[in-house]
Amino acid sequence: MTRYHPALIALHWLLALMILGALIGGAFSLDPIPDDSPDKVGVLRLHMSFGLAILALMLVRLVLRLRTAHPEPADIGNEALNQLAPWLHWTFYALVFGLAASGIAMSVEAGLGDIVFGGAPGPVPDLDALRPRTGHGLFALALALLIAGHVAAALYHQFVRRDGLMARMALRRR
Repeated sequence: MTRYHPALIALHWLLALMILGALIGGAFSLDPIPDDSPDKVGVLRLHMSFGLAILALMLVRLVLRLRTAHPEPADIGNEALNQLAPWLHWTFYALVFGLAASGIAMSVEAGLGDIVFGGAPGPVPDLDALRPRTGHGLFALALALLIAGHVAAALYHQFVRRDGLMARMALRRR
């Protein structure tokens, strides 16, 4: 087997776009808006909806990952990196689930579900004062760094090693 299951490939790219959107939106659209701004609720609604959709799709992806066959692990050319690579892939799951859990915890602690989705009156509470906020930010930073490393590794395989590794995740028919 030289390629991943087509559903895993589709979920990989869809989730990549969604996660990048959520990270960028959180950092550059949501964080700069003051909590007392009326615009905060609309941006939170989008961010929280994206987060919940990412969580649901990641659960589907995890089940598919565990139940489908996949290609042999790639040879990076360094035994230590060969051993580290699978752990880093599982770290993606852990970080995304950690982000979702800390986001849900923030929402519960602040009563954001009613404010954002239920139309309850009232300003958004001070999100930075919430206990799970620090973890949410650290998970986001760690995920962004892991994504950067993942992209760098993919480019290394494509343009330095020229081993065709990226074809295993390419959006094309078998």
